Amino acid sequence: MQQQAIDHQSLTYGTLLKQWRDRRNFSQLDLALASQVSQRHISFLESGRANPSQTMVIQLATVLEIPLRHQNLMLSTAEFTPIHAETDLSAPEMTSVSKAINFMLNQQDPYPGLVVDRYWNLLLANKGATRLLNIFIDPDNLQTLFCFDGKINLMRTVFDPQGLRPFIVNWEEIVGHLLQRVYREANSPVESELSAQLFEELINYPDVSEIWKSSSRYAQNTLLLIMHLKKNDLNFQFFSTIATLGTPYDITLQEIRIESFFPADEETEHNWSLA
Repeated sequence: MQQQAIDHQSLTYGTLLKQWRDRRNFSQLDLALASQVSQRHISFLESGRANPSQTMVIQLATVLEIPLRHQNLMLSTAEFTPIHAETDLSAPEMTSVSKAINFMLNQQDPYPGLVVDRYWNLLLANKGATRLLNIFIDPDNLQTLFCFDGKINLMRTVFDPQGLRPFIVNWEEIVGHLLQRVYREANSPVESELSAQLFEELINYPDVSEIWKSSSRYAQNTLLLIMHLKKNDLNFQFFSTIATLGTPYDITLQEIRIESFFPADEETEHNWSLA
């Protein structure tokens, strides 16, 4: 797949509105009814025959459930100042949220818990997550090979032959699933080119393009996708849950994901207590 960098300056508000309407499978009439705006006005906004007010941009974006980052882009194309901030988790105003996230991670111990951003960069990890990574990847290699701009990218650790790949028993199944997720995130016509770059990087790891091209699908014989890790006598099988923050008004808070790993069988529960 060849991803093309998006020239945001070439985008118009009408183009973005139509793209998001199509993406949400809304007809112009559907959007008009849901937003209590006339279909004629929706048509005029998309064609550029009418310009939206700031209130209208937010109103339609809310109905279409457009992420905050993209709402900012739509405001910019409509010649308004973006209103949604993107605040670092370490900022003072994030103290209460950071405390809540750290509480969740601490409660998840001894099992792995971590926080990633939209590009799968590791932002926070509990002792269990650090322990899991260090069992399979030498800490020096983790920093040298997978740390860019001060952040470890978890996708790279899974795909790279020097990372977790040799220890994931069902690696092809895991990679097939992760590729679909990254592709969906990268394939939006208004997505950051960094998402597309990440997909291109992952697809170029050994054997990955063949998995992506394969039309075969794994049989779903279990309730959940399990990650099976094995190193010498250590044998772990984990499933995970992903949590997000409710009703965020900050881009960072909307995009972070809190992933918690749980033992999928009694053997893993026993082995983890001894590892």
